[in-house]
Amino acid sequence: MIRVVLADDQTLVRAGFRSILDSEDDMEVVGEASDGEQAIALARELRPDVVLMDIRMPGLDGLEATRRILGDPRLDGVRVVSLTTFDIDDYVYGALRAGASGFLVKDTEPMELLHGVRVVARGDALIAPAVTRRLIAEFAGRGKRPDPSPRLNALTEREIEVMGLVGAGLSNQEIAQRLVLSPATAKTHVSQIMTKLSVRDRAQLVILAYESGMITPGWLA
Repeated sequence: MIRVVLADDQTLVRAGFRSILDSEDDMEVVGEASDGEQAIALARELRPDVVLMDIRMPGLDGLEATRRILGDPRLDGVRVVSLTTFDIDDYVYGALRAGASGFLVKDTEPMELLHGVRVVARGDALIAPAVTRRLIAEFAGRGKRPDPSPRLNALTEREIEVMGLVGAGLSNQEIAQRLVLSPATAKTHVSQIMTKLSVRDRAQLVILAYESGMITPGWLA
């Protein structure tokens, strides 16, 4: 059973999400919060698998609440999916930078919401290619290309290639097809990269790929 906490200042939004999630046999909404402080308290009390976290909330916002939850060693294993009404680059980057494992706009289709919760609950990241394209454009617009992180020195040439594809939003299956590997081999490469770089999931691997200057517009063309 996937245990979910809903954090949103709008009662109707929480009610709608609860209705969708509780209708599934493998999900249960175990708590609701109307601000960031309540979300942190519920995460500590209930230890849910996933927190659906609104970014814009009164008082402590969702970005800071996400940072505090994911920075608490007692909450290791709790995953956060950030929610917002606005599909805006600053929010996408801010949510992922805070440690969120995924990002969804509130008007997402019910099936996409359910898929997202399941993906994040099993330890994967929910990062759509459209989101990665906007992030690439954002970083490209900052001018100077960042220097490669010295952390990447621990990777082999193949692992750097795989990390770049992860950063561009490709799934393990797509990486396997592009590099003519088996999906199992692609998955192994991704797991080894995350272990070597001490990142918790694919979302953080994507952020590191961008911040290291590995991804640029047209990189996959």
